[in-house]
Amino acid sequence: MDKKSPHILNASSNLLGFSLLIITSLKITKISGNTHLDEFAGIACILFACSCFFSFLAIRTGNEKREIKFESIADYLFLTALFCIVLAVIIVTMRII
Repeated sequence: MDKKSPHILNASSNLLGFSLLIITSLKITKISGNTHLDEFAGIACILFACSCFFSFLAIRTGNEKREIKFESIADYLFLTALFCIVLAVIIVTMRII
């Protein structure tokens, strides 16, 4: 099986920054009260942070069984967070149109 943990860690940390940028820009423009955009971005932040944590644990562990388990958890957390970001982008798109 290919090691996905370094890729998950890289992508999760980048998208965590993107999610934090969304939340910050919403707070600055005071749009956060009108939509659920900040909730989706906040959930995505938490999930991306957890995904980073588990992918890091998968990289650092010496136990093969734990590595597979941590990598799988990180993968599912990343996918769920990505879904939240997609919902946030859809909300922004609908708001603009």
